[in-house]
Amino acid sequence: MTQPTLFSFIFFLTNMLVSGKHIPTTLQGPFHPITIHFDPSLRRGSDDIPMDDPRLKKNVTSMFPEQIALALSTPTSMWVSWVTGDAQIGPNVTALDPTSVASEVWYGKESGKYSSKKRGNATVYSQLYPFEGLFNYTSAIIHHVRIDGLEPETKYYYRCGDSSLPAMSEEHVFETFPLPAQNSYPRRIAVIGDLGLTRNSSTTIDHLSKNDPSLILMVGDLTYANQYLTTGGKGVPCFSCAFPDAPIRETYQPRWDGWGRFMEPLVSRVPMMVIEGNHEIEPQAAGITFKSYLTRFALPAKESGSSSNFYYSFDAGGVHFIMLGAYVDYNSTGAQYAWLKEDLRKVDRTVTPWLVTAWHPPWYNSYSSHYQEFECMRQEMEQLLYHYGVDIVFSGHVHAYERMNRVYNYTLDACGPIYITVGDGGNIEKVDVDHADEPGKCPSQGDNMPEIGGVCHLNFSSGPAKGNFCWDRQPEWSAYRESSFGHGILEVLNSTYALWSWHRNQDTYKEDSPGDQIYIVRQPDICSPSTSLKFFFVFLVMTGKQ
Repeated sequence: MTQPTLFSFIFFLTNMLVSGKHIPTTLQGPFHPITIHFDPSLRRGSDDIPMDDPRLKKNVTSMFPEQIALALSTPTSMWVSWVTGDAQIGPNVTALDPTSVASEVWYGKESGKYSSKKRGNATVYSQLYPFEGLFNYTSAIIHHVRIDGLEPETKYYYRCGDSSLPAMSEEHVFETFPLPAQNSYPRRIAVIGDLGLTRNSSTTIDHLSKNDPSLILMVGDLTYANQYLTTGGKGVPCFSCAFPDAPIRETYQPRWDGWGRFMEPLVSRVPMMVIEGNHEIEPQAAGITFKSYLTRFALPAKESGSSSNFYYSFDAGGVHFIMLGAYVDYNSTGAQYAWLKEDLRKVDRTVTPWLVTAWHPPWYNSYSSHYQEFECMRQEMEQLLYHYGVDIVFSGHVHAYERMNRVYNYTLDACGPIYITVGDGGNIEKVDVDHADEPGKCPSQGDNMPEIGGVCHLNFSSGPAKGNFCWDRQPEWSAYRESSFGHGILEVLNSTYALWSWHRNQDTYKEDSPGDQIYIVRQPDICSPSTSLKFFFVFLVMTGKQ
């Protein structure tokens, strides 16, 4: 047993003895599949929070900052974003002048004493619909300022706005992460997807805040503003069902502003890293898409060598995160793939041992909803991620929870990533309850067509489902699935052990114990791209000779 492995084993035993409970590790897998069906005493969904709710209403005057949010830039810098002024909505709108107000951040290590000041950029965007009866929208002024020179593991106090008006925000505070190193990690990482802005979403955020994260991964589908007509009114679970005659997939853009206000108490102190989902497409005339997503968020694309906010990477202590775009070109001949290959090549696992990736739609999914929808993306990218030893993959899209056994190319593989679906944030489209392996629930190959990208639906070529499009039982690569709203917390403990906990919303009202919990264990000595032992070990596992 190597020294790191021995240390991890001792750590695991000590933690188990102290906690008094047995939490399984991935070393004990693969696990027999478990399904927890939807609790019929709960509601599958809830209505959206109305715009006149105090949490969604604007509560500052004109040019004072609101919707304040943080995002990581580099280990020594942070993005600060906010909004000033008033958005316009109606048949005719006129864009505000973003140069009419400054973008400033004052910051320092003592409350009320700001030793540094930085300026940034401001912009606006419009969502235009040249159809009779539809409303247009132009945003308030959106500010992005990058503050740098930050020291690791240090508390910083900041204000943002325009000091010349004067219109500066109240003081906010955040804490920086440790520098990238194999024994330095963020305290607690929250993972959430498909949040929306319902009563269930509110419960999710309250529960998440109680778990006190130091970083938030938001894996797509944020506001669900496209569940509305441009004139507002009531949001619906199914837009095409409720509005079959709509000339385009409409959106009610003020929901973005409401969402920004709703999230501000959390994301003004905890950095949130987002990636686009299908609900961010928001088509306009002339083929314009993703305007809200691309304008409202400052992300470390340039810092990570990416030319697009659709995909980027960043470090948080000893974890390297890669955020991928499923709704832009992901083919092996494209720009994103080339960037991904170079980003993976540059990762130094002695500095950032953990490699975590995230994108919106899952590759491995046993629910009927979105079943095999992004099979093309998997076929293009999976081998590359496997070769470089990705540890964990987070996705959303499916409105339920599912954790996989280690898997590669639909085959149990001790060196494959742990894939986890957390698309259960609470949005208006309701929780998914049907599984593709249940009688009468297998989608046809004409179902689940991606909104952007190709179709590569396939029948399985080996295993118990050989020759079939769906399994007749829960697939062996699906370790645990449950239909419930919630969020996840990842606690990286050292260079080989991380504790994953999935928290159900309903558990906030009773004994607050995780619905699913497991230690994810890295095995770099046998699952490293630099050693042929990886492939030998995989062979032993597949043949049952380990």
